[in-house]
This record gives sequence, C-alpha cells and structure tokens, in this order.
Amino acid sequence: MRSSASRRDPAGSGRRAARSGRRTALGLATVLPLAAGVLALGGPGAQADSAPPGRDTLSGTKPTWARASSDRGATDDGDKVTARVYLAGRDAKGLAAYAKAVSDPASPDYGGYLSARQTQARFGPTRQQKDAVTAWLEDSGLRVTGGNRHYLSVTGEVAAAERAFGTQLHDYGKDGKVYRAPSRAATVPASLNGAVLTVVGLDNAPKRAKHDETLPPPGPVFKNAGPFSASYGSRTDRSLPSAYGAKQPYAVKGYTGKQLRAAYGARSRHTGKGVTVAITDAFASPTIAADAARYARRNGDPAYRKGQLTQVLPADYRYTEECDAGGWYGEETLDVEAVHAVAPAADITYVGGASCTDDDLLDALAKVVDNRLADIVSNSWGDVEANETPDVAAAYDQIFQQGAVEGIGFYFSSGDNGDNVASTGTKQVDTPANSAWVTAVGGTSLAVGKGDRYQWETGWGTTKATLSADGTSWDSLPGTYTSGAGGGTSRTVAQPFYQRGVVPDALALAGGGATKQRVVPDIAAVADPNTGFLVGQTQTFPDGSLRYGEYRIGGTSLAAPVIAGVQALAQQARGGRPIGFANPSLYDRYGTAAYHDVTDHPLGAGVSLGVVRVDYVNGYDDSEGLVTSLRSLGRDSSLHAVVGYDDVTGVGTPAAGYLTSFGGHHRR
Repeated sequence: MRSSASRRDPAGSGRRAARSGRRTALGLATVLPLAAGVLALGGPGAQADSAPPGRDTLSGTKPTWARASSDRGATDDGDKVTARVYLAGRDAKGLAAYAKAVSDPASPDYGGYLSARQTQARFGPTRQQKDAVTAWLEDSGLRVTGGNRHYLSVTGEVAAAERAFGTQLHDYGKDGKVYRAPSRAATVPASLNGAVLTVVGLDNAPKRAKHDETLPPPGPVFKNAGPFSASYGSRTDRSLPSAYGAKQPYAVKGYTGKQLRAAYGARSRHTGKGVTVAITDAFASPTIAADAARYARRNGDPAYRKGQLTQVLPADYRYTEECDAGGWYGEETLDVEAVHAVAPAADITYVGGASCTDDDLLDALAKVVDNRLADIVSNSWGDVEANETPDVAAAYDQIFQQGAVEGIGFYFSSGDNGDNVASTGTKQVDTPANSAWVTAVGGTSLAVGKGDRYQWETGWGTTKATLSADGTSWDSLPGTYTSGAGGGTSRTVAQPFYQRGVVPDALALAGGGATKQRVVPDIAAVADPNTGFLVGQTQTFPDGSLRYGEYRIGGTSLAAPVIAGVQALAQQARGGRPIGFANPSLYDRYGTAAYHDVTDHPLGAGVSLGVVRVDYVNGYDDSEGLVTSLRSLGRDSSLHAVVGYDDVTGVGTPAAGYLTSFGGHHRR
C-alpha cells in the first residue's frame, strides 16, 4: 500500500515523489462485505457463502481475481502457507456498538471510554477461545508460530491449510503472473462459536519481498528552485504572461507553523499541551531527532522538550527494497514536523512498522491501541479501495473500533490522485480512509497572506501548463492534471450514521448501487504542494554526501498531520478530555462557524486561480536547466469543492470557531 502523498511534485514529472513508500497489499480487488462482527459503521450484514454442515464461512476470504477462467489448477500440497488467523474476541458486535455509543455526542455513553486493559477484558478474546482456535489449527496440521491479542500466526503445508479452512487452494493467473488463492471462501468449525474473525494470507498476491534488517540511507535530494512568495501573493513577475485575466503570483516557499496555526484558528493558549499524537509509518528515519530539532530552531517553532518526541520501533525490518524504505523517511519527517508546527507542546510518539505491508502496519496500529500510546493517530499512507480485501479491512476495523472504545481517534490521508481514474483507470476512493471508523482527511490549496492572514482555500486539484518557448503564453492552459485530493464514494462501505442528512444523496448513491455508501473525505486541510509546507530533512546529495535541506512539500500526507495537530489543540481546549473517534462530532458541527466552507472558486464563480513555479529539471540544481509553469488551482479530476459538504474537502477546514466550539459540550 502506498505512502499517501509526501508529494514534492518535481518539475516535469507530475509523479509521486521518490520518497513516498509503497505498501504491498495482501489481497486484491474485491467488493464483498466485511466479515460478521466487524462491519463498517452502519454497514450491511456479511453475506455468507454456502458452507458445509458444521462450518461457518469467513466471507471475503476468496479474492475476486481468483476466477474460474484464470484457474491453473490445484496448488502443490507441499507448498508452504503462512497466514494470520484474526480473533473476533468475546463480543465483536458489542465492540462495534459501544465504539459508536462513546463516539456519538447524542449518546448517553458519549465519552465513556475504557482503558486498554478494560477493553481487552470486555471485548478481547478469552483464553478458552485462543486455546480452542490453537487446538483446531494444530489438529489440522498447521503450526502456531506466534501472535498477539489480535491474531495467531500459523505456517504449514497447503494440504494442512486446506484441511483447516475447508477450501482448496489453487493457482490463478493474474497480471501475467501466477498466485495462490482459495477456490472458495474459507470456513471454520461452527464449534468455535464465532471465535475467528477472519484469516489473512491464504492468497499470496503479491509476496515478493526479502528480509533485510539494515535500513538504507535517506532518499535523493530534492530542492525547490524559486523565486518564491513569502506569503501568498507577495511576489509577482509582471513580465510573465497573464492567466485567467491576471498576473499570477509565485508559489510560496513553504508555509511554516506560525502561518498554519493562524489559518486554522489557533491562539497562543492553544499548544496541544497534555495531548499525545502518534504517527504510524513504515521504517524509521535515522536522522529524525536531529532534523526535527534543527527545523524547529530555523523556522520559529518551540524547541522540543526532553522526551517530547519518542519512537516505538520494531526489533527488525523487512522488505526494505520492495517498500523503498528510504522513501518513507521523508514521510515520517513531514508528519513529525507538521504536528509539532501546529501543536508545539503536544507529545509525539512515532510508531514504525517493520515494513510497508498490511501485516506490519496493522501491528504498528495495534501497539498504539494495546498500550494506549496516544489520543490521536496520524496516518499518511494508503492504497486504492480495489486493492483491499474484506479480510484485511475487517482486521483494520477491529483495531479502529478498539481505539474508539479507548478514546483514540485515527486520521488517514484521503489520497493524492483525485478520483484515481488517471492513476488506475477506475473511479475509486482510497483505503483505509474509506473505513467508517476513521477520519478521512482531504486536501486544499491554501492562501495565507501578509500578517499571517487567512485569505481563502480551494479544493486541491492541480493542472500544469508550461511557459511557451517564446515566453508569451502558457501552453494549453489550464494544462494537464497532475494531482489532487482523494475523495468520492466507496463501493464497499455503507453510509455511516454520522453522514446521514449531511452528505448529499447524489454523492452517497454515486457508486451506482441502490443503497447509500460512505463518502470520503470527512474534513480537510492544506495539501497542495504548490501552497504547501516547508519541511527540513537530511537527504542524499548527488556526490553521496548526507546533508540537511529544506523544501516545500504537500499531499494529503500533509493534511493528515495538520488535522491531527488541530485535534490536539481541540482536546486541550476541552480540558484535556479525549475526542476519540471524531467523525460524529465533526459532522455535528457541520454548517457552523467551526469550518471554512471551501469551494473551488472562492473569489467568485468566474475567477480561476493559479501560481507560477520555477523548478529545477533534475530536482536539485540548474545544471540541466529550469522550467517555468503555471499551476492552476481548484481542478480536482471529476471531484469538486462546492458550497456545503463535498467529496474534496468534506465538511470543510477548521476555522477560528472550531477550537472555540470545544470549550464546552457542543450540540448544534
């Protein structure tokens, strides 16, 4: 699964930046409902495949790409299978119900959070359930190799896996390769009484990484060329051609914490004191502490207190080449520096995954929940919905529900490719942002003027037109689409209760089905790399040296930590009481002074906006020349930021009234 954004958008490429990582999806395209007991909030019941007598079906465990037309025959009985058997716990339905109750401001149980220990005692698996599942797996010929509170990891031969899960494993052709998958949905003995949530790993597409405990050096250097505006609109080159009837200003050098705090309503008393924000990504930057400290010192942020920034890291790393481990360093750096810039007194706990796979990212999230490491969790990674199978989605949702019960809120980037048609050929949303149990964070283009004054925002959607050879026009204005905030309508997750009455039916039904579905995002913040954040990081220069440098960056992986920082301020404003799963309270504030209602044309329906960029062709110096381009704003593929809720910015971006609204119990 890809790291969601860390976009620097180097000149002439329009591609995802090299330092964005990629998470290997464990299962591919499917639209089956989730397994019973962990349904998405407000979601439909799981559809059960017919199961033999005495067996219960684990719906969604056969991927849709495992079709009869691509069946290459039975997998060799002696081949090895490694899988995870996720445990449903004592009361999966009760977990979902209680997670909803403590998150809904209209509920008498609102804010009645449990400790991590209480959550496990009330909803976690019993010793008897674990023993029964272990005995069944071992009796089938599989070996239980480990696990935690959430799952048992098993290994064994194909024949044993087939006995255990009541299905035949076949080889299937896919994308020119051959992968293993169940020929029908897996089943488990009914005598286990629902103790098994799902099984992940019976299919192995893709699985091509190797073990490597050594992390690589930082990724290649990137620099912005300039010239720049210090604040939006502060510098304009009158010799350049006009666009949309006006001379467009140079892009900002990169906003700093002071400007972002002003834009989103922070006052001097709002610092995030007493709140902990966790950040999950894959791997860990070896220079993060030094980079973060140096960046704060150079850009006016308070210095980090001793122990304010901590890391929780795995004992070992794997799949470093396949995941582009060095590319994740920039993601961690952006997330840490953005949270600190917005909430300078908040504690930050970085929880690194051993790799970019679902297994390892799930483990990182589980560490946060099982040890209640934070109140707020920022996650700047994801993949397209077609690459998430229901078994994996069920495992994520269980973690998110347990977090909600403990008063932990999860925030996920909505993606950087708009409706994803340009990148995948299919209109779809990103995951895990599509989960009904997380806050999906969309993106904007932000104008902060002189005196740190908020001017306006548009939905983030960028087109690029290059300056003509004679310098008199912008070629093919508005140019080609490069990037934009992810959003749209889920095909797999039903409309959650908090979106009812707020999300227009035209969006909720846009998937083409008869029932209303989840729409992404929920809220938004600055994401456009053309109006982005200044970040500081140690990078690898062409001569092989490692040096600190600063550059402007964007993507919804900027928006997510910015919103996480704002939520830390909001939690402080409400006396330190956790906000928990935020969506019900976010939608409860819809249509109030809490939000900027962002549209694509904030200066009027007939006024289009853009910025001028000058970039190094090679991304770091002028040895190969410069390119000047006009980046038009508010043009996000088929998605549009309009008055009211929309599929680019959700309910809007935080305004001055947002933090004020947390001063007491809020009801519209």
